[in-house]
Amino acid sequence: MVIRICFEIRNSKFEIFYFMIDSLAKKIGIKFDNIELLRQAVTHRSYLNENRDYALDHNERLEFLGDAVLELIITEHLYNNYKNPEGELTSWRSALVNGEMLAVVSQEIGVEKYLLMSRGEAKDKGRARQYLLANALEAIIGAAYLDQGYDATKKFVLKNVATKLSEIIEKKLYLDPKSYFQEKAQENSKVTPSYRVMKEWGPDHDKHFVVGVYLADELVAEGEGNSKQEAQREAARLGLEAKSWI
Repeated sequence: MVIRICFEIRNSKFEIFYFMIDSLAKKIGIKFDNIELLRQAVTHRSYLNENRDYALDHNERLEFLGDAVLELIITEHLYNNYKNPEGELTSWRSALVNGEMLAVVSQEIGVEKYLLMSRGEAKDKGRARQYLLANALEAIIGAAYLDQGYDATKKFVLKNVATKLSEIIEKKLYLDPKSYFQEKAQENSKVTPSYRVMKEWGPDHDKHFVVGVYLADELVAEGEGNSKQEAQREAARLGLEAKSWI
């Protein structure tokens, strides 16, 4: 009796999740022939640790493929539609496909509620979640490419990622935030910014840092990241916003 109840509960959970995955497919506008590819695309490695009998692999191989497909589509789009020099196109592409932008796109699509991850990962709503969202989007692109081919995947990428270019250009997001913050600081305050580690925690393989960006003794903004460099860039980006320099 207990076994039967557990089996029925488990079957019910899978039916609900399959319905949800079908809902995600509709959201991204791609009809998958093999919906299991999309399910794998939202499966984080940590989920397998708590669900040993899960039938699929995690999404890292799909992420690897999706990263390459995404970069090709964006590169082709920029080359065919803009006559700017190579250096500018490279900066624009980097801003379009970096983790921060992909996490934003992933959130806008609503990928987060479909993610399969461990209970521990589910509790972390900070930078680590943004990293998971960006990786899941790349995995979805990889899954779409395998299932529906280049043209369908290109349509999805152009609609959801390439359309961010106008915002990137308008807000100068393609510029390195540290370099741009220094340029604006010297222009407006005649001061060279400095960075200080405010807080750090976590084991060596999963460090987190909070770094403050200062103009003389003024704390302008704080940024968080998995390395000091990442935290500095985030602090500079937030500093640009705080000073209304973008």
